[in-house]
Amino acid sequence: MKLFDSLHAFIWRDITANNCNTYLIDGPQKILVDPGHRHLFSHVRQGLADLNLSMDQIDLVILTHGHPDHMEAAQMFGKPTLIAMSSEEYQFIEELAGPYGGAKGADGIPPDFFLEEGELVVGDITLHVILTPGHTPGSICLYWPDYGVLFTGDVVFSQGIGRTDLPGGNGRLLKESIKRIASLEVEHILPGHGEIVSGRKLVESNFRMIESYWFSFLL
Repeated sequence: MKLFDSLHAFIWRDITANNCNTYLIDGPQKILVDPGHRHLFSHVRQGLADLNLSMDQIDLVILTHGHPDHMEAAQMFGKPTLIAMSSEEYQFIEELAGPYGGAKGADGIPPDFFLEEGELVVGDITLHVILTPGHTPGSICLYWPDYGVLFTGDVVFSQGIGRTDLPGGNGRLLKESIKRIASLEVEHILPGHGEIVSGRKLVESNFRMIESYWFSFLL
């Protein structure tokens, strides 16, 4: 799915297998957000091929958090592609699986660098990294202010929010994280699962619905 010239979405719609949405920022530097499961990567590979791109043309793979359905396929990328995630999330993975256990074994490879709160400049692309714990301790969202795009991982979806009943989940922190990103000027919510929310009014309506309904469940 082409959202505009420099942004493509590979939406996962198969209801029989869990996997995440993957997004490509296709500029002079090419950034892939959340490659998904390794064994379900073929739709992303095909999507890249349709754009006349190969995996070794991806400059940076960004992982919003450390669940296998978002990061496992990162292990399929070799140099010169770089892998990045938050240090908080990587530490969480190590605590669960031991040193390099989750990140180097089943789920991917050690990141080349860690994402920190603030601006992330990749060539002529400037993204804002926002630490948004709650679904996992080191989850991040990415805000692309040039286009009003918010990559939300598993923090918010269309009419939904991320789970907090998995290891490291915290309802209070998730609520605070959602409040933070709701204050941004967003035209497009690009979630880790489900459909994209496009249009300022629909984005604002989605955040209002989340606050009025889902916040009562986040303790």
